[in-house]
Amino acid sequence: MTRPPIDFARYPLDQDTAAMGPIIAEARAQLDRDQYCSLPGFLTPEAVTEAAAEATGLMGQANPAESLRNCYLQRQGDPSMPADHPRNVLQPARYRMIAADLLPQTSHLKRLYFWEPFQHMVAAIVGAPKLYPNDDPLQPVNVICYGPGDQSAWHYDSTNAFTMTLMLQGAEAGGAFELAPNTRESPDGEDIPYMTEVLTGASDRVRTVSRAAGELTIFRGCNSLHRVSPVAGSRTRLMAVFVYEERPGVTGDPEVNQTVYGRTGTG
Repeated sequence: MTRPPIDFARYPLDQDTAAMGPIIAEARAQLDRDQYCSLPGFLTPEAVTEAAAEATGLMGQANPAESLRNCYLQRQGDPSMPADHPRNVLQPARYRMIAADLLPQTSHLKRLYFWEPFQHMVAAIVGAPKLYPNDDPLQPVNVICYGPGDQSAWHYDSTNAFTMTLMLQGAEAGGAFELAPNTRESPDGEDIPYMTEVLTGASDRVRTVSRAAGELTIFRGCNSLHRVSPVAGSRTRLMAVFVYEERPGVTGDPEVNQTVYGRTGTG
């Protein structure tokens, strides 16, 4: 596969491993310290513009998703819990999803996703022995589109050890990526008072993470509540999401695919 249009002057993935050593070490240290790390200007400006135009052209086929849900991505609360428990705090989410099978094989995003030196870099940053592409037809690399008034609710991601995104186009206003580091160490080790502060807007530990066009961000979405604040203005916020696995042959849950992409992906 043709190498993707990375800014190789800034990120020399086309050279030997040692050339990327300091960059990987710094990113890994930031991820361990802050629960996220950022690699600004990862793709060339021309490639970012082309990827954003490609996503914009696919908007008509994107699946609209709108719901009230809690931070566990559930649409119903738990009546056995107090009314102010995070499981019973439902917040609005609205956006459109472009599934992986809508992107052409020549897409810059797919070229990046399937390029082995990129996979090796990500594995080194997150501390995984090896990463594998997700085998689901819809999930591996997708684009989330936020128009005026769209947002994501505070939530945790799946059980994957990390989440990786690449900003293609920012909104005119709003659309900030906000993250509350370490709201839980594990599904059984949640800091409920901290989570409640975040969900009610009372926490002073929430961080706004830089999301400039072309910026690659890796974060521990399974351990830290995060959201995208409401978008304003006419420009659509376009964000690519890359899903890797720590073992081969992983596909998505058809029920989740139906909710997120409007189809199961099973044929």
